[in-house]
Amino acid sequence: MTATRKRAGKLKPTARQPNGVDVHVGARLRQIRTLRGISQEQLAEMLGLTFQQVQKYERGANRVSASRLFELARVLDVPIMWFFVELDPKQSQRASERRSETTSEEAMARRETLELVRVYYQIEDPKVRRKLYEMAKALAEQ
Repeated sequence: MTATRKRAGKLKPTARQPNGVDVHVGARLRQIRTLRGISQEQLAEMLGLTFQQVQKYERGANRVSASRLFELARVLDVPIMWFFVELDPKQSQRASERRSETTSEEAMARRETLELVRVYYQIEDPKVRRKLYEMAKALAEQ
């Protein structure tokens, strides 16, 4: 079985493989939610959804409608365009058609990275932050 179906001269994605744009929007949603320190459950409650629906949005499994995107931007206090920043035009391809190697952009979208950045900036003393930065840099060089 193919990953796409032919329809009116165009390839139509199957339901199993999320669209690259949907995956990107979902990753940006997860990124800002994590940076804001909001759980999926909390965001779902703010929107009147289940946390499973938020999970599906973040994976790109379900598309975010225009009205929902507007509400997400309002609740998370970001402009709507924030969800499309750094969107590569090639991302409209199927997720499975893109390279599988990890890019620095993907690393920045990981929960661990986002939480590390969030707690890093919770350190009030700039000297302590700088020491932590230098220690992490030294560890990475080993």
